Amino acid sequence: MNKDYRFTLPMKVRDYECDLQGIVNNANYQHYTEHTRHEFLLNEGMSFAELHQQGIDAVVARISMSFKTPLRSRDEFLSCLNVCKEGARYVFHQDIFRLPDHQLALRAIVDIVCLVNGKLVVGVPELDQLLTDDE
Repeated sequence: MNKDYRFTLPMKVRDYECDLQGIVNNANYQHYTEHTRHEFLLNEGMSFAELHQQGIDAVVARISMSFKTPLRSRDEFLSCLNVCKEGARYVFHQDIFRLPDHQLALRAIVDIVCLVNGKLVVGVPELDQLLTDDE
């Protein structure tokens, strides 16, 4: 792990997230990355729930996940993200590292688009401001 990240979140695998092989079921990685994005926004003073109340819905348009090293029950890990804006998309580059050895477990790219009152928009000022504050 030699990359600088905009936000990191330590987490731990729960027993029920594992399948019969004793490794985290692939669908749970999507939950980990989503939780990390939500916590990132909360850390920045914004929430998906508040955006929704304003008629702004940030929705996943595409996800690409590359599974590298499986996580197992009770493994601790670090969920990391960077974000940039490309046209109408907010692109989250998210990595998950097993702790304490920092072995890469997942590399994901998540494209988010925003709907305002149900219509696709190119940008949302609140999110654009958030992205430019720390870049």
